[in-house]
Amino acid sequence: MTIPPVPRKLAAPLVIFYLCALPALAQTGYKKPPQPILDVLNAPLPPAVFVGPTREFVIIAQALRYPPLSELAQPMLRLAGLRVNPQNNGPHRAPYFVRFIVKRVESGEEKMLDLPLNAKLGVPIWSPDGRRFAFTNTTSDRIELWVVETATGRARRLEGVRINAVYGDPVQWMPDGRTLLVQLVPSERGPVPAPPVVPPEPTAMESAGRQAPARTFQDLLRSPHDERLFEYYATAQLAAVDAETGRTTPLGAPAIFELVDPSPDGKRILIARIQRPFSYLLPISYFPKEVEVWSSQGRMVYKLASLPLADAIPIEGVRTGPRDYKWRPDEPATLVWAEALDEGDPRRRVTHRDRILMLRAPFNAPPTEIFRTQHRYVGSQWLESGGLALISDYDRDRRFRRAFLVSADRPAEARVLWSLNVNDRYNDPGAPVTRALPTGHNAIIVHRGAIYLAGQGASPEGDRPFLDRVDLTSLKKERLFRSDAQSYESFVALLSDDGTRFITRRESPTDPPNFFVRRRDERGVQENLQPLTSFADPTPQLRAIRKQLVTYKRADGVQCSFTLYLPPDYKEGTRLPTVVWAYPLEYTDQTTASQITGSTQRWTTFVGASHLFFVLAGYAVLDNATMPVVGDPETVNNTFIEQIVMSAKAAIDKAVEMGVTDPERVGVGGHSYGAFMTANLLAHSDLFRAGIARSGAYNRTLTPFGFQNERRTLWEAPDLYVRVSPFMYAHKINEPLLLIHGEADNNPGTFPMQSERMYQAIRGTGGTVRFVMLPLESHGYEARESIEHALYEMISWFDRFVKNAPPRGAREKAAR
Repeated sequence: MTIPPVPRKLAAPLVIFYLCALPALAQTGYKKPPQPILDVLNAPLPPAVFVGPTREFVIIAQALRYPPLSELAQPMLRLAGLRVNPQNNGPHRAPYFVRFIVKRVESGEEKMLDLPLNAKLGVPIWSPDGRRFAFTNTTSDRIELWVVETATGRARRLEGVRINAVYGDPVQWMPDGRTLLVQLVPSERGPVPAPPVVPPEPTAMESAGRQAPARTFQDLLRSPHDERLFEYYATAQLAAVDAETGRTTPLGAPAIFELVDPSPDGKRILIARIQRPFSYLLPISYFPKEVEVWSSQGRMVYKLASLPLADAIPIEGVRTGPRDYKWRPDEPATLVWAEALDEGDPRRRVTHRDRILMLRAPFNAPPTEIFRTQHRYVGSQWLESGGLALISDYDRDRRFRRAFLVSADRPAEARVLWSLNVNDRYNDPGAPVTRALPTGHNAIIVHRGAIYLAGQGASPEGDRPFLDRVDLTSLKKERLFRSDAQSYESFVALLSDDGTRFITRRESPTDPPNFFVRRRDERGVQENLQPLTSFADPTPQLRAIRKQLVTYKRADGVQCSFTLYLPPDYKEGTRLPTVVWAYPLEYTDQTTASQITGSTQRWTTFVGASHLFFVLAGYAVLDNATMPVVGDPETVNNTFIEQIVMSAKAAIDKAVEMGVTDPERVGVGGHSYGAFMTANLLAHSDLFRAGIARSGAYNRTLTPFGFQNERRTLWEAPDLYVRVSPFMYAHKINEPLLLIHGEADNNPGTFPMQSERMYQAIRGTGGTVRFVMLPLESHGYEARESIEHALYEMISWFDRFVKNAPPRGAREKAAR
């Protein structure tokens, strides 16, 4: 008996035969995209700027844009959710800078640092007084510690200091501005544990009688030998290092330090140490830990908590016991932390979910409760004076966040500063402006009873960043600055407490990002900009690209938008092959779902394996075509497929209406959750001729304890998990699909196996599919060779199946 083939969605038998006859293609080395794309890809990045605490100096740091594949090929151990380079005892493939310049703000005087050839520089860390800054330099076999005298630009390596950067903050300043608190490789730790020739025992796990949901984490411990390796490389010796003399003083016993935080008075150190037993199902942040206060000599003076393995946290829940423990920045040595009142379970019905506690040194009295939050506590920031804090909570049912202004001494007088939907960008008040105090701790700036808020300034016309001043008594806002409509200018840092001088980062479609000093006179009138940097445009060939914000409504009335990119040589009225690139987001209501995101006034630049490179290959690109999924947070995904199809159709229809898109030549793509969207669009619609899905997950039964913002488990909503899994509908994907995945993807849920199985499913049911596995790459692609090859694959795929696609048959047109 002959079993007939599985019918494909609207596919003619002749097409089925042709698709099934396509051979598997052998790979013949890394490929490169066309030269015009390479020219843009290889252009240097705009430098980063780090403002000093005294506001006198800035550091201009040039990063390496794309490392060679050989750097990703360095040895890597995957231990407890970490990726460790065993050769230098640091993180595997940490980003780095290649050049530092120290610049004086007022005079513009610059000093280039004299550093080793091929240096790999870590983020610069300012001392509290701004007289120095420290940074690491990563070599093949160690991580060095360097210190720079700011005024002279003299840089020197501290001899005999070998940093252990596997976990935690390996380098930070003590409040005196001279002493560095560092984590060192223990000098007498012995040889690396040898792997057993014969396994000494099986690996066993057991659970009985309690729920313990866990996301699909990666890079976990798998054996007793892994445990020994983890302890060997993650264990550090805490030490105080004199930045002037280089003298090193060990503090306490070696440990795995999650947190090392000196108190504002410099006499104590808040410590969190990782302990056994370790987990084979969870990463390091869930491991047991001891939370203690040490003296500055390394002796324990107070134990805050012994926290057990957090292996039974409910979905969207939190640990029980102290969490978010830290020092109050405005007092010498006062601990502040939060504790759950609902056993960390968001499903429990309680009046208050969390409380915030405070305890002053010498820690011999009961802690004081300073506030309770009705919803889940999500963070606090202290003001630099007045004993005030901004304490925030989050209502997961409404997806609302609130910020309270709380007095530690008069908590009953707490006031709500703002309360809004987390997706409400139009009314986002911005983030408080902070600075480093003389102790090195950050706090919110207060000037004459007011604080400053800086935000993106989303609006129906696009983002227009702003700086506001808020009076803490009346809560009245005064707008000090807003980006004009012809550029994108964002606040960076205050240069004066009264807000009359501050640094901004300004860019426009024709001008690359540069930093400026803005001044306001006593009447608030903004004076001319003073350039702080003058970075040149590395890609002038992109200035002729046309960019436009486009809004439209989908069938249910939700407003959507995309940014339209057109090639430099575009001729009005020409219909182009088009790429729709998107990422779905969930919303609780149509109002916030309809808000505009992004800005067309930003400098046009393409980096990495960006889909925007299609513009240089003759395509129109509908960038960030919004795919809102609107509904109750508990059940919003019940209509996921219907809503993304509706959004995709509306985007295409609008682009066709504008006369820029050929409806017969449209492709769709996305990364991660956007890849999941792409496969679903191909499985459940005929809107597109082909798709590109990068680093996605396609079988939701492999992420059974939730995905993205889905709260229900597979066993609570089995029909949903199957319905939104494009893997289950692989036989209906009759448009060519390119799958790209990093071989070392460590993002929860997007195991490389997801793409492997998806490829096999489409291939096995007769579809057209290509699968590219990028060696050594993670969830995003970093190496130059990998990025070049990914762009080659993407453009080749759409040139083949979108740009040069034959006309659809009459049956397909009727179905559309």
